[in-house]
Amino acid sequence: MRHRNPVRFLAPLALVAVVVGVFAVVQAARRDSPNGGSPTATVKTTPHRRQARRRARARTYVVRSGDNLTIISERTGVPLETLQQLNPDVSAQSLSVGQKLRLTQ
Repeated sequence: MRHRNPVRFLAPLALVAVVVGVFAVVQAARRDSPNGGSPTATVKTTPHRRQARRRARARTYVVRSGDNLTIISERTGVPLETLQQLNPDVSAQSLSVGQKLRLTQ
């Protein structure tokens, strides 16, 4: 019987190492993805706690490009009617970027 070359055992070991490496990379990517690697996206229906606290503390809102009173109401959690009562001099057509709106009394 002929003596087998030990290099013949390295090829299967290298293949196993490559498979383990690819598996580790895929698992790490799934852990770091925003939806946890799940194939279906989930929709959040409640605001994050930090956002809710920030909303509760905010007393003014600075108008950004593309804002209107409805969008501001949704972002801040302040009803549209309340926004209009707290800011009687502001009309929906005259919002300008950088303008401050009152959110609380």
